[in-house]
Amino acid sequence: MADLSTNLAGIKSPNPFWVASGPPSNTGYQAHRAFEAGWGGVVWKTIGEPIVNVASRYSALNHGPARIVGFNNIELISDRSPETNFREIAEVKRRWPHHAVIASLMVETRAQWHEFVRRATDAGADGIELNFGCPHGMCERGLGSAIGQQPAVAEKITGWVMETATIPVIVKLTPNVTDITAVARAARRAGANAISLITTITSITNVNLDPFVPEPTVAGRSSHGGYCGPAVKPIALNMVQSCAADAAVGLPISGIGGIANWRDAAEFIALGATGIQVCTAIMHYGFRIVEDMHEGLSAYLDSKGMTSVTELIGRAAPTLQKWETLDLHWQRVARIDYDKCIGCNLCYIACEDGAHQCIDLKTPEELGLGLGPGRVPHKPVPKVRENDCVGCNLCSLVCPVDDCVKMTVIENGRPPMSWSNYQERLAAGEMQPIAPHP
Repeated sequence: MADLSTNLAGIKSPNPFWVASGPPSNTGYQAHRAFEAGWGGVVWKTIGEPIVNVASRYSALNHGPARIVGFNNIELISDRSPETNFREIAEVKRRWPHHAVIASLMVETRAQWHEFVRRATDAGADGIELNFGCPHGMCERGLGSAIGQQPAVAEKITGWVMETATIPVIVKLTPNVTDITAVARAARRAGANAISLITTITSITNVNLDPFVPEPTVAGRSSHGGYCGPAVKPIALNMVQSCAADAAVGLPISGIGGIANWRDAAEFIALGATGIQVCTAIMHYGFRIVEDMHEGLSAYLDSKGMTSVTELIGRAAPTLQKWETLDLHWQRVARIDYDKCIGCNLCYIACEDGAHQCIDLKTPEELGLGLGPGRVPHKPVPKVRENDCVGCNLCSLVCPVDDCVKMTVIENGRPPMSWSNYQERLAAGEMQPIAPHP
């Protein structure tokens, strides 16, 4: 069985699965439950000057029968006193000495940062996470994303922390920026030991069309919230890879954003994260989801012949390059497995109205097919015109049957040629411009 232990900038953990800073990590009681379930680390809900929350805090984006594909919150940092939080951190760390306990912090002045860093260290925290990401409430006070959106400010405050810190410091980055690597580089310049990303994305999930107020509604009003959950995973993966690939960043990464199962976790790690953090999925399903994450990641690593999770870190990173390097001559087409086709014709509709009009409808008799699932006499079924198929994948994505529409590589005998190669050869007079489609 593969070794799942990790070491993020000196913070050791029995596995890469951490509870992210948020409602599931608000108390010592929750931290105990998380570790009992099998989580390797807990990032405490952000500690600072106690705040007062509103009563209506969450809203969600549902999609068909799927609940909470996106989650929105206007909850702020911990409303419990720093004394209580640091005392409970100490209690948790005494009971779980081999698990990672990280103190998330957010305060205002240089003196406060020094004080809270010392208190977190004295409580026994293994590391500190600087919350430079909260996109609501706290940013209106000059904190959270108000810091994370300004590299110079993030660098200055990280520097304040590093003046006092004797344990690893993780800078948590906001996605509400044009270029997330700018703040990541600033964190490195200030001496940070690692980064974590992403925090929540500024959002409005939906509008109640009776009182005409977005959700969550507070006495007839609402506010921009922080968006997370499965829907943000593609954005998070993109930003994690951007930081992992940037040599000027060069920091270990704790990946966050839409992670709900072992496969999600493996994807983040393969793009360069050392470990991952989970919040929304815990709020939806509870701490025990980590059991399947353990089992699934272990089985996957074994199937790939990897003896440790560290072997997976960054394995997918080299394959992600600029579009201009991709092979324009590589070709594949869609082929339909008629033994699996149920005759819904979604592929035809999608291709006809939303893509390249290369699927026709033919009767089973015209195609020489017998009767089968979804096939009745004279009822049309889809047929791909391979000579016109551009290999866009849309038909395979809308098909409700797994592996019914298969994207098949075609050997066309053409040598590889990228857009960059094409421009070079064109400039050298070695080829003519490619004719546009009629």
